Amino acid sequence: MTKLLDTIQIESAPNPTAAVIWLHGLGADGSDFVPIVRELDLSGCPAIRFVFPTAPTMPVTINGGYVMRAWYDILEQDLVRREDEAGLRASQLQIDALIEAEKARGISADRIVLAGFSQGCAMTLQTGLRYPEKLAGLMCLSGYLPLRETVPAERSAANQQTPIFMAHGRMDPVVVIERAEKSRDILRDLGYQIEWTEYPMQHSVCAEEVDAIGKWLTQVLA
Repeated sequence: MTKLLDTIQIESAPNPTAAVIWLHGLGADGSDFVPIVRELDLSGCPAIRFVFPTAPTMPVTINGGYVMRAWYDILEQDLVRREDEAGLRASQLQIDALIEAEKARGISADRIVLAGFSQGCAMTLQTGLRYPEKLAGLMCLSGYLPLRETVPAERSAANQQTPIFMAHGRMDPVVVIERAEKSRDILRDLGYQIEWTEYPMQHSVCAEEVDAIGKWLTQVLA
């Protein structure tokens, strides 16, 4: 049995009937996106449990082998020419376990949103597209589609119609927007419903994006 990752959990109201599992980026931890919850307009949503897991530590090749919190190793600046497939798949199992934990607490898979920023976005797509039950939505911020060659064969029919929100900064120097646009186009070609938004920012989140996230969560969870 997979040991559950450490998490920070916030409930928007008592007795939540929906959950958002929100994955941080490289070098951050579960606290990274906690402050955003109070900025979201959730007035149209049911009670939500926000779950913010913290990734394990590992040496990251692109950072000279420095040990930091990461969902998988980054081998090259290009991000996709050589990928840490073993790391991606190991973290996928850990995120699957978090979904199962929410289901065990009474929240069905179709009331669970997977969300993530940067590496967390990559893990949202890695896990969500393959998950065997329908999820409420996939929120993909400033990231990209990993292991893209394997998606057509491995994707789950259950999440073919699951809404996908993708947002990116036009001046992002970490995950360049062309990488994200390529990911978007691959997913659209596979028939997924993508809501795409870009903002005049770098590798970050802006106020307009937070507003859009609140509206999208209301759409998929109301």
